[in-house]
Amino acid sequence: MRRLLVFQHVPFEILGTLHALLKARGFRLRYANFGRHPEARPDVTRYNGLVVLGGPMSVDDTERHPHLAVEVACIRQAIDRGLPVLGICLGAQLIAKALGARIYANAVKEIGWYEVFPTLAAQDDPLFKDFGAVEKIFQWHGDAFDLPTGAVHLASSRTCSYQAFRYGTTVYGLQFHLEVDERLIERWLTVPEHCAELAQERGRTDPETIRCETTLYIQQSRGISDRVFSRFIDLFSLPPKRAALRSR
Repeated sequence: MRRLLVFQHVPFEILGTLHALLKARGFRLRYANFGRHPEARPDVTRYNGLVVLGGPMSVDDTERHPHLAVEVACIRQAIDRGLPVLGICLGAQLIAKALGARIYANAVKEIGWYEVFPTLAAQDDPLFKDFGAVEKIFQWHGDAFDLPTGAVHLASSRTCSYQAFRYGTTVYGLQFHLEVDERLIERWLTVPEHCAELAQERGRTDPETIRCETTLYIQQSRGISDRVFSRFIDLFSLPPKRAALRSR
């Protein structure tokens, strides 16, 4: 049985649609819940892969969240061992940080449904090859990252240059949220932290607009989600290929 380590930061950022796909393929999931146990020191060498979920904190806010530095070190170790690694939103930013890239506040917060454009390189990527010329995908982030050195740029939006990248053959960072379904989005719209953020963004986005657009776009997003995540799971059948990270 394959063992997968999952880094979780807050209760409402979960595996979502990815959970059922992993369980159906026989994975044993183990969580390092840093929100509950910030002192955790997980050993990635005991696992066959790593998924790093999202969260509201900023990658460089290690004074308030020292576990972020621990996560970066674990991610670097997982990449060096050639393990499949998937980062979603904050998780993608942590992977980018582990690869030496800069993390910074995006010019605008992307909250809601945004057009995502695959790059030419995405046409040959195992996970992204079936993306249309443009796809509406759910977002909830205020930070962004530079493309890590040696990474392949896979997608962008009009207001965020780097929406997805691949490093080597088994490491993926996704700024957007393909793991959401209607119920998870509704949950996010009622979380106190998110309600406060939406109040600050009033005039640029609002819950009712998000709900209406979710009805329009969720089925297409779920189809993309199933294909992308199923192909990520397929990476576990590949032999590990160690990747030497550049020194920082």
